Order: sequence, then C-alpha cells, then structure tokens
Amino acid sequence: MNDRIILAIESSCDETSAAVIQNDTVLSNIISSQTIHEQYGGVIPELASRAHLQAISLIIEKAMNEAQKEFADLTSIAVTTEPGLAGALLVGSSFAKGLGLKLGIPVIPVHHIEGHMYSGMLEHPECTFPFIALIVSGGHTSIFLVKEFGQEIVLGSTKDDAAGEAFDKIGKMLGLGYPAGPRIDALAKEGNPKAYQFPRALIHESHYDFSFSGLKTSVRYFLQREFPDGVHDESILRDICASVQEAIIEVLIHKLLRASKEYRIKNIIVAGGVSANSRLRSALQSASEKRPITIFLPKLSYCMDNAAMIGFLGSLKLKHLGEEAFQSLQFTVNSRAIRTTRISS
Repeated sequence: MNDRIILAIESSCDETSAAVIQNDTVLSNIISSQTIHEQYGGVIPELASRAHLQAISLIIEKAMNEAQKEFADLTSIAVTTEPGLAGALLVGSSFAKGLGLKLGIPVIPVHHIEGHMYSGMLEHPECTFPFIALIVSGGHTSIFLVKEFGQEIVLGSTKDDAAGEAFDKIGKMLGLGYPAGPRIDALAKEGNPKAYQFPRALIHESHYDFSFSGLKTSVRYFLQREFPDGVHDESILRDICASVQEAIIEVLIHKLLRASKEYRIKNIIVAGGVSANSRLRSALQSASEKRPITIFLPKLSYCMDNAAMIGFLGSLKLKHLGEEAFQSLQFTVNSRAIRTTRISS
C-alpha cells in the first residue's frame, strides 16, 4: 500500500495552522495564533481573514519543511470548511482547492467540530467505538454519541454562549483581557471555588443542552452590586475566578457523566480549547477513577484549533470513503455553528 501523505489546513477562526500527516502519523503541526484581536477583546472577522491571507503560505511552507516533504509527495489535502468565520474559512478552502487543482490530488472537506471529536483518537488508537464526545471551546459546547465513524448524533448543544465564550466575556468584566480563559484558569488555582455561588443552568434538566448566558448575567450583576469600582483585591479576584470556573465545569462534568451512564458508553473523548483547562482535566481524572469509564484527552497543542486533527480526520475519511469521494471541488464553506441535529460526514 502506498503512503498517504496529507497536507492539512485549518483557518476557521484566529489560528492559521498547517500539518502534514503520513499514514495517521503527525510529521508536523504548525500553529500561528493571531494576537491582533487582543486589543479589541474578541475576534474581528475581517482582521482574521486578512491575517490568514498574510500567514497561510508561510505556515504551509513551514509545515512542509518540518515534515521534510515536497509538494509532489502529497497524495491529498484536507481543509476545514465548516463551521467558523466565513471569510477565514474561504482563505483556507480557496488555497486548498488551488493547490489540489495544481497537483491533481483530492481535496477533503473537513468539519471543524468533527476534527475535535476524533482528535482523542489521534494519540489513543485504543479508543474504540462507540464513544461519548464533549466538544467544548470558545464557539461550541456540544455532547455527541458517536456509534461508528460517520454516525455522530448530537445529544445536546449550547442554547446561547459556549463555555469558552462565557470564560472570555466574564474575564473581560474582570479586566483580564482577551482571551481570558487561560488567565481565569491560572488565577482559580489559588482561589476558593466555594467562595461565591453562581448558577448552574440546566444542570438538572433531562436533556443535554447547555446555557451559559445566565451565568454571565449573574456575574455582571454581582460585580455591579458588590464591586462597582472593580475588583482590586487579588485574593477576591482569585476566589471569583475559581467560583465562576467551578460553575461552568460542574455543569460540563455532570451532563457528560450522565450521558455516559444513560447510553452505557465507557469511552469518553473531551476536546476543544476549553479541554486544556486544568480544573476540567483534574475533575475528569477524578471522575474516571471513581467510575468504569476511560477518558481520552488530547495533548494541549491538539486542544486548540490545529491542522493535525483536520489531517487525521481527512485520513479517516479516505479510509472509509475512498479517494473517489473527494474528486469534486464543488464544496463550499459554511459558517453555521452546530445545534442539536446530526452532522453528516
């Protein structure tokens, strides 16, 4: 069997990433994060698209050099086509189509969330079907039941803010800058998670949907009432961060474990940017020690948006569907986020 050498491209939001995958082995995974958005407190779509345009050629060149491959060695290209910022997705998709046409090789459209979903298998081939997947990031918070490859059912998703979005918006209220998630994580390590009581929305509902906008509103009113001039005491700030973080993570863990129990699934994958949170990882570890479950967490560089997961899923698609399924370049990008409906492979 000839080697499958895939160039993967990820540009759905504010990371420009390229990777080279050979037979499911990651040879390179280059990630360039856009820092320009920090001054605006969030991602500005137009600026993100421009930054992708400026960076994509260089990032791909670096990925190819690190992998010690030539473009002529490539057998296919995998690229993120949904969901994400439309302009940002177009940059990666257009580059992939142009290169694929030039080289005469298949171009595989990849769903960004599916990329996260299968990223737990990238380093853990022992993770087998079926499994429950929690994808938790700045733009998405969803629980999936994955029966087989291509058979993913969304059990629940966020009705409003995603978990990572809640971290960032609350962090902004606290003056922590953007992105605030890592800063809250660091401060919370020395705080008391029981110091303040914030709502755990939908935690006792029978469904698996999430809602974090109420938490954000609760923190805003709390700060306006208790600290109208801002939080200037570092110890209080640490306690607030720990309490907010605990409110988010308790809901995530509760629903995830309930889904595992209801569907009698022992393998669990947790991925996406928020899966890098140290408190979430320790809570998952604790849960796995008390229950007959195995939790698979990607390493930190695979938690953030990255092309390695896109290439890995592209490789899986080739195995299951064959090259003939990816000869057409008629696919388009789609910015629409996942809600409670099945995604198709």
